[in-house]
Amino acid sequence: MAAIVGMLAACASPPAPNSPADVGPLAAPPTTPVPPHPAPPSPPPGADVIERAASVWSPVDWAELPGFDADALDEAWNAWLKSCERPALPWRGLCDAVRRLSLGSDDEKRAWMRQTLQPYRITPRSGTAQTAGLLTAYYEPVLTASRQRTAEFTVPLYAPPAGRPAGQPWFTRQDIDTLPQARAALRGREIAWLNDPVDALILHIQGSGRLQVREADGQLRSVRLAFAGTNDQPYRSVGKWLLDQGLVRDASWPGIKAWIARNPQRLNELLWSNPRVVFFREEPLQGLDAAFGPRGAQGVPLTPGRSIAVDPLSIPYGTPVWLSSAGPQTSLNRLVLAQDTGSAIVGAVRADWFAGWGPEAGELAGRLKQPLALWALWPRAEVRKQ
Repeated sequence: MAAIVGMLAACASPPAPNSPADVGPLAAPPTTPVPPHPAPPSPPPGADVIERAASVWSPVDWAELPGFDADALDEAWNAWLKSCERPALPWRGLCDAVRRLSLGSDDEKRAWMRQTLQPYRITPRSGTAQTAGLLTAYYEPVLTASRQRTAEFTVPLYAPPAGRPAGQPWFTRQDIDTLPQARAALRGREIAWLNDPVDALILHIQGSGRLQVREADGQLRSVRLAFAGTNDQPYRSVGKWLLDQGLVRDASWPGIKAWIARNPQRLNELLWSNPRVVFFREEPLQGLDAAFGPRGAQGVPLTPGRSIAVDPLSIPYGTPVWLSSAGPQTSLNRLVLAQDTGSAIVGAVRADWFAGWGPEAGELAGRLKQPLALWALWPRAEVRKQ
């Protein structure tokens, strides 16, 4: 499950090169996206409007998709192949073709998509609060950790407490930091220790991360911490906490860290404003595991730049989606796959873009918040009947 840095002011896991620093968003040349929610077009022959719990899908021509002929589809195909590891209806019958086309050219991929799929412009249902689309981003932090507590590494990362019933609110973040009974319940559940409580909070918000862990024998080992649950307390944005008090104007992570540097005596007050704590499970990080992100809500590994978190009431997991967004941070016109969700990802035209891992991805995720338009690419009616 993904949480997002984009949640800071409102509320939030890849093929890749060999080092996290090499991974970054793959931005398309700057273009202007289609305005967020124009009047639905006349349906192409044979295509009907699709109504979902949180959205309306209106059929459109392929020509409406900005930049479709320029996208590097081979990059998106890696994400599509991952979705085909756990395909839902109606994709099961199409995944053989998706696999065959992995060796085809981008032109061959585009021709197959035009023949097989129908684009649908996604808009909110009438009467809903959402009036415009919103794109944010999330990522995997890469952090240094120790397997044992030391004078430097004092901030624990926990596996879920044993025997705690799921779905019932448990100790808050402040309780865990201060109450002996909360500490006792988590004794022995420490996976690793960090040297910065703010890094721990970022890891909790992102929901997963990569650790360079110093083992007891002195060796350094790379592992992934994947989302394994929460304390079932509500998420509260520390960025919003700062904004509501007029303490900052910039609620991005760089802005938050700058405020902490000026006000170190208020660090716990800021941390405790978010009562939610995330628990983790350790996973290996080598070979292909290191080339992709964590598993999203669809149950497949995420691909940087080509996986998004969505509201599943608007877009089913595994759906290929055309994404268009332009703003001060990046301009995107590209094929992505709906493979994850998050507590702040609510609404018809809402996406959290998986940016990868490492500092560059984190810098983008900390600042990205811009308009968004989405088109679902759904099998044509005659294809669904086959």
